[in-house]
Amino acid sequence: MLSISFLTEPDRARWEVLARGKDAYFDVERSDDAYERTWRRLLDDDRIRGIAARLDGELVGVAHYLFHASVWYAGKCYLADLFVDAAVRRQGVATAMIEWVARDAEEQGFPSLYWNTLEDAPARALYDRVGKLHPGLIHYAYRPSTARP
Repeated sequence: MLSISFLTEPDRARWEVLARGKDAYFDVERSDDAYERTWRRLLDDDRIRGIAARLDGELVGVAHYLFHASVWYAGKCYLADLFVDAAVRRQGVATAMIEWVARDAEEQGFPSLYWNTLEDAPARALYDRVGKLHPGLIHYAYRPSTARP
C-alpha cells in the first residue's frame, strides 16, 4: 500500500539516503552541512515542504517543493526535487507524489505547479504524460561568481 505524508524527524536517515541518491544521479556534490541545512528547512520553513512516499511502510520516495509569488498569477508551486528508489520505480509512486503536491499547492492557494528536468531524463515519459511540455523553453541560471566577462 502506498501512503504519502509530510516528512517528519524520524525520516531523517532514509531521507538523506534518497537525497544523496538524487544528487548522485545528477552528479551533484554537497557537503554534510548542506543536507543538514536543507533538512531543517524542510521541517521548519512554512514555504518549503518535503514529503515522503511509503510503500508498505518503507520510505521509498521524496519530493521537495516551495510556494512563491508570481507576477501574473496568484502564486506558483515549484517542484524542486522528486526522487524514487530505483527498486520501486514504475509502480505509480512518482505520479502519486506529483498529484499529492499539486493538491497541497492548490489547497494553499498556489494552483500552478511546475518543475524542470534534464532533456534526456528517463522520467520524461512520466512528465510528458502528467505535465505540459513547453517546447523551445530554455532554462538559464546565473551566478555572478561563475559568469563569463
